[in-house]
Amino acid sequence: MYKGYHTKGDLIKMRYDNIVDRKLLRNIDIGIVVTAIILIIIGIVGIASATQVTSGGTPKYITIQGVAFVLGIIAVLLLLLIDYNSFGDMQTAIYIINVLLLLSVFVLGKEVKGAKSWIDLGPINFQPSELVKIGFILAFAKHLETRKDKLNSIKNVAISVLYIIVPIALIQLQNDTGTMLVFMFISAMMFFAAGINYKYIIGAVGAFILSAPLLWFFALQEYQKKRILVFLNPELDPRGSGYHVIQSKTAIGSGQFFGEGLFNGTLNNNGFIPERHTDFIFSVLGEELGFVGAVFVVILFTILLLRCVYVAKAAKDTYGMLICVGVTAMYLFHVLENIGMTIGIMPVTGIPLPFVSYGGSSLLTNMLALGLIINVGMRRQVIRF
Repeated sequence: MYKGYHTKGDLIKMRYDNIVDRKLLRNIDIGIVVTAIILIIIGIVGIASATQVTSGGTPKYITIQGVAFVLGIIAVLLLLLIDYNSFGDMQTAIYIINVLLLLSVFVLGKEVKGAKSWIDLGPINFQPSELVKIGFILAFAKHLETRKDKLNSIKNVAISVLYIIVPIALIQLQNDTGTMLVFMFISAMMFFAAGINYKYIIGAVGAFILSAPLLWFFALQEYQKKRILVFLNPELDPRGSGYHVIQSKTAIGSGQFFGEGLFNGTLNNNGFIPERHTDFIFSVLGEELGFVGAVFVVILFTILLLRCVYVAKAAKDTYGMLICVGVTAMYLFHVLENIGMTIGIMPVTGIPLPFVSYGGSSLLTNMLALGLIINVGMRRQVIRF
């Protein structure tokens, strides 16, 4: 039927190969792709268990996650058609779109878990700040690249700080402290990779320490203060703010070495783990897959992060390197904060576990970010004909 090809799939692959040079396709980091897919599969299985799909629970969450995964694959394939440097040429437009998306929630948004950072799109909720993470990395990377030889002048440091303050302030106004911390971490890592002088780093740390009392008394809201106090001592409010951490640690501990078995978690099935399909999905995995399963997930994330670092080091230009650093920083913060809060060594902030936690916006963002890493890796060498 398709002359010269066995299937329609072969024809589609041929056409895609013609658009994206075969030499570029050979540079795709298979380790990154495989690791991410395994994490997504683990996440879908974990969500199925957390929502008790096998015992009469709604398949809604699995369906939405599956649709987001398919859309993510399409988005990544389309993203690979575009040379990542094209995004640098659109830096100003991307930055303006980022700001408009963050402003949109003040008009169209609704409050979820105390944060007004979501837009209701009927069957699903969309969190603009998730997509803005990608836009911010693309825009800020170009901003830093254009100033790499004069970044350490006071003027350029001040301009760069103002560049990041706008989106961070808008996110904080949405009462989304967790996402704000992600942006701050991304910015700090990208600053460091761009070659910021240590005196500015020391100055920033010193300013934060000195301003901590002011932040505590005048910036943090009561529930935020309570989260910090409960982080230091969960037993302070065992039925309130400390409940999440206590139940999470109990669930992970009860999994012991090999776990209670998939779909057989006692605390999970009896509803004792809060937000178990989103923020505390690692608790479900720890209870049902045990120490072995939890360590396997951590190893997968470690491999993913190391591969991202490798691509950053191999990037052919500063812009590509900074994009990879921004994405790696985003993944790293999410992984450390999410797993840390489930085992009680980090405060609860509502940060999802990349590729694993339920959330269409989150999964799409993480897949797009992965697409950027692959894009930079594909084009790490100058192609000569």
